[in-house]
Amino acid sequence: MPRTSHIVIPAKARISVLKGFLFAALSAICYGTNPLGALHLYAQGYAPETVLFYRFFTAALLLLVVLLIQKSRFRISLRELGILVVFGFLFAVSSLTYYASFKYMDAGLASTLLFLYPLEVSVLMAVFFKEKIKALTIASIAVSMAGVALLYRGGDGGTLSTVGLALVFASSLSYAIYMVMAKGVNLQMGSVKMTFYAISFCMIFLLLYSVALGSGLPPVFTRASSWGWGFMLGAVPTVLSLIFMVKAVKSIGSTPTAIFGALEPVTAVAI
Repeated sequence: MPRTSHIVIPAKARISVLKGFLFAALSAICYGTNPLGALHLYAQGYAPETVLFYRFFTAALLLLVVLLIQKSRFRISLRELGILVVFGFLFAVSSLTYYASFKYMDAGLASTLLFLYPLEVSVLMAVFFKEKIKALTIASIAVSMAGVALLYRGGDGGTLSTVGLALVFASSLSYAIYMVMAKGVNLQMGSVKMTFYAISFCMIFLLLYSVALGSGLPPVFTRASSWGWGFMLGAVPTVLSLIFMVKAVKSIGSTPTAIFGALEPVTAVAI
């Protein structure tokens, strides 16, 4: 009888994949805490661009401290600079449109609709990187999206806001492009350094938007609770989420990481 050959996956590779799955899950859960801080600051009268500025300001400070402790080199090449500026722009667009959508629809519904991005990531990877979409991947995305759709129950049965839908779609698409680029460009730097620069450029774009088109220069927080929520937004859905996301993408790829994003709306709706 012919012998059946088995592909043996090294233990080190299995551990790397399992770590990737864990990082993807943690990234999604952390990102799902966005409404927790944002809605509290909205209730205090702050505009979305102001909330986002302080979110990324505190995140940049936290990452700067980590880099200083690690004694990391801050020098980057012109190629890296260009890529990181694009990263910052994409994340600014994604964050601003996502936070603005909270003004037009329930935060849980916005987080649910944001889950379009795994499908977008899969399509982008297939078109630009010729990644073959496996049947298992399609099934995973379909089951995840169906589960997320069943998770949310509208409160008043009202119709969806067209503006809110457009904002969430823009957010999901820009985030999908960010994830695909994070995999494709393969920057030779640590996840903390990469996240620090992306967040710093994101903060600059948000400041320019606020001055030119938004509510002007961000006002200084006057309440301890405001700084507390700003710190929470900087630490959990920003620093931790992005670092875990970069680690997950490097370990298991963009599409599997995006599929784990099903935990984002679960977290948001639970909050």
